Amino acid sequence: MGRGRAKAKQTKVARELKYGGPETDFDRLQAELSTQSTTAPKVEPVDDEYEDTDDPYAKYIDADEDERRQA
Repeated sequence: MGRGRAKAKQTKVARELKYGGPETDFDRLQAELSTQSTTAPKVEPVDDEYEDTDDPYAKYIDADEDERRQA
């Protein structure tokens, strides 16, 4: 018992979130985005070799790929 009141509250909150979300301040958003740097962060290239990793099973990956190619 007592579930009706709790469910009504949840329904009310869900409806408010769905239809009456917070208003977006587009001027503030534009000001925030314009102050950020437009340069992309540097990304180091990924090495395809598995030897540099700490994974002890990485050396078996190349062997499995070779076996699949031969089959």
